[in-house]
Amino acid sequence: MNLFRLDNKVAVVTGAGSGIGQAIAKCFAAQGAAVHVVELNEDGGKGTVEEIKAAGGQATVHACNVALQEDVVKTMDNIVATAKRIDILVNCAGIAHIGKLETTSESDFDRVFQVNVKGAYNCMYAVIKQMKAQGGGVILNVASIAATVGIPDRFAYSMSKGAVLTMTLSVAKDYINDNIRVNCISPARVHTPFVDGFLQKNYPGREQEMFEKLSKTQPIGRMAKPDEVAWLSLYLCSEQAGFITGCDYPIDGGFIKLNN
Repeated sequence: MNLFRLDNKVAVVTGAGSGIGQAIAKCFAAQGAAVHVVELNEDGGKGTVEEIKAAGGQATVHACNVALQEDVVKTMDNIVATAKRIDILVNCAGIAHIGKLETTSESDFDRVFQVNVKGAYNCMYAVIKQMKAQGGGVILNVASIAATVGIPDRFAYSMSKGAVLTMTLSVAKDYINDNIRVNCISPARVHTPFVDGFLQKNYPGREQEMFEKLSKTQPIGRMAKPDEVAWLSLYLCSEQAGFITGCDYPIDGGFIKLNN
C-alpha cells in the first residue's frame, strides 16, 4: 500500500528555508508532491529547493513576505497560474519572541502579530477561493504548545500561537462543506538551527548545559527532531487523514499532559 503518498498534489509550505518548514517541504516532496517553498529568506528557500531536486523531487522557491497581503496574493496567484491548483497549504512561517507582558514593547508585539497571525491569515485568505473552486484542499497551521499551556517569558509568542489555533478551528468550521480540511499541530521544543543560534547568543560557553536543560523540560527527555514533526504533518495532509478536521495535534514529548 502506498500510504501517505502525495502524488499529483501541489503543496505550498511557508517558512521552508530551514527548520520545521524545510523538513516538511522535503518530506512532502519525497512523497510525490510538487512543493512550492514560500520564504522571506530567498537564499534559504533556494537551499531547500536544491536539496529536494538533488533527491529527485519537484520544488520551486518564491520570495515572499507573508506579513504583506498583496505580496502573498500575488505569490499564490503565480503558483496557481503555473500549477493550476493548490492542494495543500502549510503555514509554518513564524518568529519567536522572549519576554513577559511588561517587557514586551508595542513594536515587538506588532512584529510577532504581523508574521505569526497575519501571515497565517494572509496565506489562508489567498488560497481559500482556489481550494473552493477546485473542490477541496487541506490547510495545516503550525501552532505551539504555547497556545494552550502557560510558558514563562513567551507572552507575545503565546498570543500569536493561540490565535493560530483558534483561526484553525474557525476556518475548519466555515469550509467543512467545501471539502476543505483545516488542522494545526502544536510542537514543543524542536531542535532546529534557531535553537542553536539562541543558545550561542544568550548562553555563550554554556550551550551544551542549557541545551540539556531545555531538552529535559519535555518528559520524554529530549527535543523533537524536525523530521518527526514533518511525518505528523504528512499524515494530516494525506488522504488517509480524510476524516480529520478542526483538530489540534500536540507533538510534545508529553509536555502538556505529563509535565506536572
